[in-house]
Amino acid sequence: MLTESKKIWMDGKFVNWADANIHILTHTLHYGTGAFEGIRCYRAKNGSAVFRLKEHVDRLFDSCHILRIDPPFSRQQISKAITDTVKVNGLKECYIRPLVYLGYGAMGLYPKENPIRVAVAVWPWGAYLGEDGIKNGIRARISSFARQHVNAALTKSKTCGDYVNSTLAKREAIASGYEEALLLDTSGFVSEGTGQNIFMVRDGELITPPLPSVLEGITRKSIIEMAQKLKIRVKEASFTRDEMYIADEVFLTGTAAEVTPVREIDDRTVGSGKPGPVTKKLQSLFFRIVKGEEKAYKAWLTHI
Repeated sequence: MLTESKKIWMDGKFVNWADANIHILTHTLHYGTGAFEGIRCYRAKNGSAVFRLKEHVDRLFDSCHILRIDPPFSRQQISKAITDTVKVNGLKECYIRPLVYLGYGAMGLYPKENPIRVAVAVWPWGAYLGEDGIKNGIRARISSFARQHVNAALTKSKTCGDYVNSTLAKREAIASGYEEALLLDTSGFVSEGTGQNIFMVRDGELITPPLPSVLEGITRKSIIEMAQKLKIRVKEASFTRDEMYIADEVFLTGTAAEVTPVREIDDRTVGSGKPGPVTKKLQSLFFRIVKGEEKAYKAWLTHI
């Protein structure tokens, strides 16, 4: 169960957490046509700060553009709604969920003139895959579910309904005794976690699946930029599950997962079975950045 905060921003005004309700015939609830973002606010050196706020809001609007949804608020208004929601709830650090959805109106697959609604909720949320996962790594399995083909689900949009694929894979992994599922694409190459991008390290080179088949993760992009500044060789390339089995290191990135090492895949130990040197170096830098301890990356933080 998540920890409730006080207020949720809905369509330009704050409502009490318990009163943030929608009609049962809300279109997105039935058909999944909506867009969302996952953002984190961290307790930083000079006060609370949102990590890469502009990039997240831009991606939210990109998702809406892909889905042919025209939000009734501007990027600036949504950005202010996000920071205001953190402020009004008095949270020093939290997870942030903006949501653009089609409201109550016509039913059926064509939403016609259904109103476009926007909400922003925030709540305290620690390590998504657990503090032990951050420190020691997690066990993962290759899912029996494939990531959707690029023409079946548009992979550059964080579309609400597309995450049914992820929830099925996640539930399968948990039921099988693992912490996370890794999905292959329809060609059989490694794609993503249920809500994370995937990186592996082989022979000192950092490799991640190319953008055509995966979500353009903001943490993914950040890790690539960080690695390049650290003079770590980075390559975007397709690879197979057995290449991960014999990788030196594997880790997952995402707003919720942050930087989480993978110590085992399909009952095969990855590398030494512990977070490797490249993973630890990038993970350490990431957490210093979000806490405002790295001046070179201060532009990535929006202080509250």
